[in-house]
Amino acid sequence: MSPLELTPVTGGTRLRLRVKPGARRNAIVGEHGGALKVSVNAPPDRGRANDAVIGLLAESLDVPASAIEIVAGATSQDKTVVVALTPDTVRARLEKPPT
Repeated sequence: MSPLELTPVTGGTRLRLRVKPGARRNAIVGEHGGALKVSVNAPPDRGRANDAVIGLLAESLDVPASAIEIVAGATSQDKTVVVALTPDTVRARLEKPPT
């Protein structure tokens, strides 16, 4: 598994995602090729999967949904998001065990 690529940008951290819509459950599955693998149960229809991805990341990173923005790949499985946190904080919050 390659390390997760977290790039500091103005206003936060850029993070690449590989999204699997229509999955059984919403979950962060792991890392692959520097991207965070995410599965969501919402279908890729009218932005529902994107909303589910933002909700899952917001919950996992303990930030409001408004702190996460999809900046590339809105209609693709490969997405890029910006999270209003530092790279170190993103990494720490993703590595903490679920409660």
